[in-house]
Amino acid sequence: MLSNSRPECRKNSHDNVFAGLLVGEKEANLLATYFAQHDFSPHTRRAITGDLRKFVRWFTTVNQEPFTVKRATLRDVTDFRNHLHRERRQAVASVNRALVSIRRFFDWLAQEGQVSVNPAKKVKELRRQKIAPKGLDRADVRRLLREIELREDVRAGAIFSLLLYTGCRVSDLVNIELTDLLIGERSGSVVFRFGKGNKQRTVPLPLPARQAMGLYLESRPPVESLAVFIGERGAMTDDGVRALCRKYSAVVGVRLHPHIFRHTMAKQFLADNSNDLVSLAQILGHESLNTTSRYSQRNERQLTEASDKLNY
Repeated sequence: MLSNSRPECRKNSHDNVFAGLLVGEKEANLLATYFAQHDFSPHTRRAITGDLRKFVRWFTTVNQEPFTVKRATLRDVTDFRNHLHRERRQAVASVNRALVSIRRFFDWLAQEGQVSVNPAKKVKELRRQKIAPKGLDRADVRRLLREIELREDVRAGAIFSLLLYTGCRVSDLVNIELTDLLIGERSGSVVFRFGKGNKQRTVPLPLPARQAMGLYLESRPPVESLAVFIGERGAMTDDGVRALCRKYSAVVGVRLHPHIFRHTMAKQFLADNSNDLVSLAQILGHESLNTTSRYSQRNERQLTEASDKLNY
């Protein structure tokens, strides 16, 4: 059972995630305690916070009462799922993620004795057709790398090359330290020590990535930090990488975000390596081949082109 006195939780930055919503102090403290007891990444915390805020806002509007965890029902969660899908027209992946966030939070509440049952336990996720995640075309990648070269932006060249040739997550990239790199003339590798689930993996660096990293390291600012990538205020953050993506999105006219490079690398790796899912899973840090196999699916454009060939 939860203790009624959790002074450390009141100081937690997540105490006010329900600010402006009809939620009591107890519910805000419960969420703070939930975060304090789980080792979520900053990205996951933001996602959970956003999902729960949407649910609370919908709950108070539809039911015309303040939100309390004990008053949430199976009908509420089901209707909220349908609201996101049918009225808000949100993508299936977004709806299912919100449902998972709610289910996990109420699972924890049930374990702590704060609710008798989990109202989201029996609410099914929406089914969706398996389509490969969208990546960049070769032409898009070439355009990006040319613009970087024309601007002599060696740091951007190193960052985007690492994303394109290793498929790493943005959290992997910003946590790389100098001792994690091994770069030689004929081979090289990088150790991602804090992968998803705190799993460590070593990934080879192909020649173009080694060349880009070498150019950057020659001009890297002489600072005390061991972080490989340095920004204006010290070690680069994930927000800094996203800002770099936005900058070059405007330059090349293609929407860029850190994860699209992971999708791009995965699709290209399979195309160039006879659909070798086992190797790709090891590089990406996937525990299950089922996760990796989504990259072997056709994307919407490929399905459309295949359908257009039908001739009766």
